Amino acid sequence: MPRKMFVIFGVSNILWMVFAVSQAFKVDMFPNESKIFARIGDSVSLTCSAIGCESPSFSWRTQMDSPLNGKVRNEGPTSTLLMDPVSFGNEHQYLCTVICGATKLEKAIRVEIYSFSKDPEIHLSSPPEVGKPVTVTCSVPDVYPFERLEIELWKGNRSMKTQEFLEPSEKKAQETKSLEVTFSPTDEDIGKALVCQATLHIYDDDSPPKVRKTTKELEVYISPKDTAVSVNPSTRLQEGDSVTMTCTSAGLPAPRILWSKKLDNGNLQLLSENATLTLISMRAEDSGIYVCEGNNPVGKDRKEVKLIVQEKNFTVEILPGPQIAAQIGDSVVLTCDVKDCESPSFFWRTLIDSPLNGKVRSEGSKSTLTLSPVSFENEHFYLCTAMCAQKKLEKRIQVKPYSFPSDPEIEMSGPLVSGNPVTVSCKVPNVYPFDRLEIELFKGESIMMNKIFSKDVSKKAPETKSLEMTFIPTTEDTGHVLVCLARLPTDEMEFEPKQRQSTQTLYVNVAPRDTSILVSPSSILEEGSSVNMTCSSDGLPAPQILWSRQLSNGDLQPLSENATLTFMSTKMEDSGIYVCEGINQAGISRKEVKLIIQVAPKDIQLTAFPSESVKEGDTVIISCTCGNVPPTLIILKKKAETGDTVLKSTDGAYTIHRAQLEDAGVYQCESKNEVGSQRRSLTLDVKGRESNKDYFSPELLVLYCASSLIIPAIGMIIYFARKANMTGSYSLVEAQKV
Repeated sequence: MPRKMFVIFGVSNILWMVFAVSQAFKVDMFPNESKIFARIGDSVSLTCSAIGCESPSFSWRTQMDSPLNGKVRNEGPTSTLLMDPVSFGNEHQYLCTVICGATKLEKAIRVEIYSFSKDPEIHLSSPPEVGKPVTVTCSVPDVYPFERLEIELWKGNRSMKTQEFLEPSEKKAQETKSLEVTFSPTDEDIGKALVCQATLHIYDDDSPPKVRKTTKELEVYISPKDTAVSVNPSTRLQEGDSVTMTCTSAGLPAPRILWSKKLDNGNLQLLSENATLTLISMRAEDSGIYVCEGNNPVGKDRKEVKLIVQEKNFTVEILPGPQIAAQIGDSVVLTCDVKDCESPSFFWRTLIDSPLNGKVRSEGSKSTLTLSPVSFENEHFYLCTAMCAQKKLEKRIQVKPYSFPSDPEIEMSGPLVSGNPVTVSCKVPNVYPFDRLEIELFKGESIMMNKIFSKDVSKKAPETKSLEMTFIPTTEDTGHVLVCLARLPTDEMEFEPKQRQSTQTLYVNVAPRDTSILVSPSSILEEGSSVNMTCSSDGLPAPQILWSRQLSNGDLQPLSENATLTFMSTKMEDSGIYVCEGINQAGISRKEVKLIIQVAPKDIQLTAFPSESVKEGDTVIISCTCGNVPPTLIILKKKAETGDTVLKSTDGAYTIHRAQLEDAGVYQCESKNEVGSQRRSLTLDVKGRESNKDYFSPELLVLYCASSLIIPAIGMIIYFARKANMTGSYSLVEAQKV
């Protein structure tokens, strides 16, 4: 029995503990509301707490299983869902699920979003003016949800209009909602305030709604009216008097006062922005209609007054006269002299109201205008206005700038050469006005050409004008004088000089001609002789002589600038073509001479091939060569007691085919030219063979084969040697080209 009681007691304890735990575990949500409102752009956090559970597990979801659009953070018995920033994606029913052991609990909270971050804006369609309709617009920007919005417009303490926006929006978006009211302001509205109040009902009835308001003071305008002008002392004045005119105008805000003068074309010339306009030292031209205008943002009103200024009688004289010609760069003084007035006042201007470009100095009854330096900006009619008391007189003077500072310049296109065309240019620098310029060109007393320049109104600057003429000079023109005469005829302008001229004496050049060379003693010389080559050439000026030698490539190698070229001891290499040039600024003339230096024959060689001792039947070539330049005459002879026999040789070579005993003997070579001669001799020995005619030795076979190769080679050598004798030098490269 006790054991059964113990078991019953233990089971009851366990059941009690399970019951106790199930009673202690619960879930809280913060904020502890079933619904909260979150503003778009703010940061909102939902905190889910597990009470009575040491190790709970959390999960968050929306009722529609949409994305959370937030960040979850679990820490111990709490879990936080952070929405930063709040957006349209956070408008859901959020559920927090907590599992503790085998128990699962859920807690829900609804998040509704809104946008109501800016105060209303009040706009007027135009400045409010008494009696004229104006539309007031009250706008609430970036609001959501606008179906809970209410806008009310107040003027002072009276509500003008209330508007609710009950229709639901088709899409989730921030919108600007506005209310408009049109009314006509009255005088009583001055000083009142416009109040726009916006209410967003986003809480339950027990909670206050969100309210924003904007206040704008109502500035009511009154267009200017009742504009009036007072004149002191009078609207009729004398020259030199002063007058004060005061203008008033009613309106709200107070009108701004503008004073203007009506011009002849009807336009207004602004004079002052003050209510009072004072004119001192009046002149006759100050007569006219003066306009006072009052204006403010909503209108304007005008009042006119006519002033009459009468003249005084006095005289004005301007010096030096009605017009003056002024050299550009000089200084000119214009004087305005008043008579019959004790204290005149002066004013200088141009006829077209351009800048004076001068300095004014007034003293007593005179006023001067100094133009220094004179420029194109001074080409005006200058008016001096003199005022005496209430009268005014004007005198004018015309200033005509001109430029004619220097004499003409004569230029030639090139040196004067008899028979060659040349262009003469006569230039007149920096002349103005050039439409009056005339240029004449003379040669001696005869006029060659004249030119008158036309007017170009588009240009107003000093220019260089010129006359050009082409002629063919002759030697008879030497000593004549070219005259360039420039005239600037201006009868109405008294200035000097009215003409300028330049002269140039003609010196006509003659190109080198009749160039000749005198060679002494001759152009053909023996080596070691001396020779003088003298060159002469006619021309004007006298040509300069230049001696050169023509190289093998055709170029000229300068040698001397003397008329005579001398070689004291000539050498064979001095042979060649020498060129004399006569040169002056008009041209070049050339003459050539060929110098030949001859040398007596030397270095003669006489040879027998294959040897001076041969056997009967052999072939022998006797060759004579000479290294002379120029080539020499070579004669081959065979000496005999009965008389010498001249051998018929080719290029100094004589061939004996099948030598006989009678071919033995003395052979002589003679080389000669116009300068001298030289001889060489050799003795040819021909030995007889054995009587056996059928005898044939191997040595003879070898000799015969060698001869068939050597003989043509010797012939080529002799040929090239002869060519060398003819040209004065030998080049293997040149020989191979042949």
